[in-house]
Amino acid sequence: MTGTSQQPRPSLDTLLDVLSNRFRRRLLVALLEHNPQSDRDTHIPNDGPHDENEVDVLTLQVVHVHLPKLDAAGFVEWNRRANSISKGPRFEEIRPLLELMRDHADELPDDWI
Repeated sequence: MTGTSQQPRPSLDTLLDVLSNRFRRRLLVALLEHNPQSDRDTHIPNDGPHDENEVDVLTLQVVHVHLPKLDAAGFVEWNRRANSISKGPRFEEIRPLLELMRDHADELPDDWI
């Protein structure tokens, strides 16, 4: 993503929209500690789909919704050819919320992270 330094800081609404999906939250929290990673290594939540069709649907959503949304926002850099995901140029703007969730995970409902 180019030109992100000229973009205004994302609003709280934008940050919360990005964090509104559990898969995106887990991926971003994982990037706090592990950067870069293969998108093959992204994990489907344990309480997520167990049926093969549900896994296929989630895989399509990851490729066509979640990763493009995170990439467009600049929070991740998704290299489709290399099949890798790394922190994007705007990752630091969402870091405080991610760290808050991670640091208080034991106090939050299980489905928040």
